[in-house]
Amino acid sequence: MADGVVLPDDRPGAGGDRGLIYPFPTPPGVGEAVEVAPGVLWLRLPLPMVLDHINVYALEDGDGWTLVDTGLNTPDSIAAWEAALAGPLGGRPVTRVICTHMHPDHIGLASWLCERFAAPLLMSRLEYVTARMLIADTGLPAPEDGTVFYRAAGWDEEQIAGYRKHFGGFGKAVRPLPTAFTRLSEGDVLTIGDGSWRVVIGEGHSPEHACLWREADGVLLAGDQILPRISSIVAVWPTEPAADPLGDWLVSLERLKTVFADDTLVLPSHGKPFRGVQTRLDALIRGHQVGLQRLLRTLAVPSRAVDVFGALFARTIGKGLLGMATGESLAHLNYLVRDGRAQVARDADGVDWWTTTSSSET
Repeated sequence: MADGVVLPDDRPGAGGDRGLIYPFPTPPGVGEAVEVAPGVLWLRLPLPMVLDHINVYALEDGDGWTLVDTGLNTPDSIAAWEAALAGPLGGRPVTRVICTHMHPDHIGLASWLCERFAAPLLMSRLEYVTARMLIADTGLPAPEDGTVFYRAAGWDEEQIAGYRKHFGGFGKAVRPLPTAFTRLSEGDVLTIGDGSWRVVIGEGHSPEHACLWREADGVLLAGDQILPRISSIVAVWPTEPAADPLGDWLVSLERLKTVFADDTLVLPSHGKPFRGVQTRLDALIRGHQVGLQRLLRTLAVPSRAVDVFGALFARTIGKGLLGMATGESLAHLNYLVRDGRAQVARDADGVDWWTTTSSSET
């Protein structure tokens, strides 16, 4: 599993943020907060990467706060939390810590906050268990299954050596999670302050991503399930090489279209709060559909996973994005195999070659 969580929204047809309305154009500075809905504060924490921030949210909860997502385990994130806790959060205690999913920028400081305030951690089961598994890989040698996986995708020996060198990096920006948690499941309703928040589960970007929806006034804490401008990564990783996360993702997006009205206020983990969720869901679905059609045309000639980046991304994939781009490409290739429109064969060197089937439609 990679540390990165999103790729630029550069798929042909992805639509960017056209048609979206941003009611809060100025994001909060470090240690500041913006009230975006009654009892809901928007805060930002720094990230040391191209995607330079994560949005976290504080929900008024009686005399304290329920926090949603935590940032990375870095000195900058801790300093930002210290400023926020003493400043806009008024020194009031944290009553609960909710993590939408298990990526490091969302869970990195969960245990720091939970331990500091003796607060429980709330997550979905698959997200919690997956995070515990990946944190346990810290410091271990890279497994041979991973080498086989990336060689099959078309990586050369230098790139595979880089995988071995950086394996186990997930836990470096994440404190060990609390050893107990409270499970979030689809349809659960949490009472937070005077409001009721319904858990809405999404799949594809992560195993069991939990969004929180306050139906009474149409406020959605969307995590990475629905982002403006950029696309959440949907990728295959060595732990489950035959997975179909793109199928899960598209099913989830179609389902969410039946749940949320277009005037829902979406509070995402990256970017700015926006309205126009139906428009954005349509754009995300369309972007993948266009990418799949371009991919089918590319597969008229047998190709490795690393050969199809041009069909899916309108930019050069450098070293820093190689793992994510490979995982995204494999997600689209596995989807086409499940759909009967592509097939794959492994050669004597352990490299997979993908091509269309006779039933594929271009």
